[in-house]
Amino acid sequence: MEKSHSESYRAAGVDITAGYEAVQRMKAHVERTRTPGVLAGLGGFGGMFAPNLAGIKEPVLVSGADGVGTKLRLALLLDKHDTIGIDCVAMCVNDIICAGAKPLFFLDYIACGKNVPERIEAIVAGVAEGCVQAGCALVGGETAEHPGVMPEDDYDLAGFAVGLADKSALLDNRGMKAGDVLIALPSSGVHSNGFSLVRKVFGIEQDPAVLGRYAERLGRPLGEVLLQPTRIYVKPVLALLEAVPVLGLSHITGGGFYENIPRCLPGGLSARVDTDTLRVPPIFDLIAEVGGIPRRDMFNTFNMGVGMCCVVPEERQDAALKALRGAGEDAWVLGEVVPGDDGVVLA
Repeated sequence: MEKSHSESYRAAGVDITAGYEAVQRMKAHVERTRTPGVLAGLGGFGGMFAPNLAGIKEPVLVSGADGVGTKLRLALLLDKHDTIGIDCVAMCVNDIICAGAKPLFFLDYIACGKNVPERIEAIVAGVAEGCVQAGCALVGGETAEHPGVMPEDDYDLAGFAVGLADKSALLDNRGMKAGDVLIALPSSGVHSNGFSLVRKVFGIEQDPAVLGRYAERLGRPLGEVLLQPTRIYVKPVLALLEAVPVLGLSHITGGGFYENIPRCLPGGLSARVDTDTLRVPPIFDLIAEVGGIPRRDMFNTFNMGVGMCCVVPEERQDAALKALRGAGEDAWVLGEVVPGDDGVVLA
């Protein structure tokens, strides 16, 4: 690779030697994510993974693809790029686990105006950390320079993950009934959705310096709170699946409570959320106050402190909480399943 060089391509805006340097820089981070199924390192035309199918009668692959949306603007404005990759992994693997599947591997795609190897390394370091937290392998990806299409300092990040489950273990809500319990897993803050509204509320594009200002109510600078990475729930949810029958899981992302919780409910049933139990991080109160955002819009946009909602039988509530807390989650009872087709009822 060190002999590969093109002055003509460099003159057109693409520095292939920078790309090779970026790959060298990311190798140590990728190695952190290696799991027993990985068959090859970086450099091939495709990532290879041999899944362990022992004990699985009907293997089902479950996939998810996502990005981090306009949260990227904060990473760019703050020139901090080592956590945004965690968000990218989280948005994919948290969706996969909602089917009851264990994520196996992840691939990323970085499009940039100019390949700055140090910055690409920082982005991939975050992706690798997310994979470690999820217990999956980073088996490949792509970094593409787009001169003339994107500004030199800009980039976008997306990725996808593949998970595995036995068909008989896929979550099935047909046994769900009124009286079943909703259990909340706490979020770390805004996670990775609603940032177009966040940026508007705080006037971030007009005054980027607001991100560096200390917010008394938050106890930290605003930008530090907003850039807090999305929590990854794979390991605690796998522990929950081992402990009790899980009737449904909802990853609370774009659309907040109103769009995401009903996705795990069958027809004829709704979710009654006891809002007195909520542990709403101060950032949401600040967003609502500064932006004059109505309560319904807050719950229809943000996670409001709940990153994942689990539905379990009422009689297994204590066992579920014990399993989650044993896996490091400060989980709590959020509400219950009730008759009706209202989707979500805030009580």
